[in-house]
Order: sequence, then structure tokens, then C-alpha cells
Amino acid sequence: MAYWLFKSEPDVWGWDAQVAKGDAGEEWDGVRNYQARNNMRAMKKGDLGFFYHSRTGLEVVGIVEVCAEAHPDSTTDDERWECVDIKAVRPFIKPVTMKQIKADPRLKDMVLANNSRLSVQPVTADEWAIVCELGETKP
Repeated sequence: MAYWLFKSEPDVWGWDAQVAKGDAGEEWDGVRNYQARNNMRAMKKGDLGFFYHSRTGLEVVGIVEVCAEAHPDSTTDDERWECVDIKAVRPFIKPVTMKQIKADPRLKDMVLANNSRLSVQPVTADEWAIVCELGETKP
């Protein structure tokens, strides 16, 4: 299993909207960055990800699961763009802020701490465990 991080502006698509989609999940559409798209192409059904509120909040607020592997993005006719579907698994007991992530020396190499603009990014197993620990949430 691999781990990921999905960034979204909460006023556009927040954790509550993701939860409302239930087990059917929702396309992680509209991504127009090749690196982020390639990350989604690498995902497998069952992989887990952090749901991160960007711009407002700047915090990991929940865990999601990839429920459909890469497929054409329904928001464009351009065949270059693909997306995955994700569903909410559980909220974080305590959201983990960007400030906490940057302050923790164990997370100094985490992509989020060094390239906060990338909307879909990989997370190592160690980083996964540390962020879950900080959020008092079951990995």
C-alpha cells in the first residue's frame, strides 16, 4: 500500500463535502499539473491519503482511500488529464497543521514541508505514521 496527500481549498471542496459522498467517493478532478497527475496514475485501489485543507486552515483534517484508479478526468475532453476517485475513511481527532509539520524534524523531508504547492503528493510510511501520531488518529 502507498500513501498520498490530497490538497483542496475547503471553500471549494472541503472535508465535509468529501464525507457527504459516502462510500461512492468522488473524482479528484481538475488537476492540471503533470507531476500531480503522474502521482494519481501511480495510485492503486486501497491506497490511503491525507485530506489537507489548503489556503484556509493549512491542516490535515482526515484520511481518504483511493476507491477507483486513474481514469479520464470528466471535467475536460483533453485526454492528457486523468484522476482517481477517493472516499472519506475517518476524520483526524486533532487536525495537524502545516506549522506542526514544518516544526517536526522527523518530517523535514516530507514533500508538503518542501513543496506545499503540489496538489497531489506522495507520503512515506514513516511520515504517515508520524502525522497520524500528531493528529492522535489511528493510521
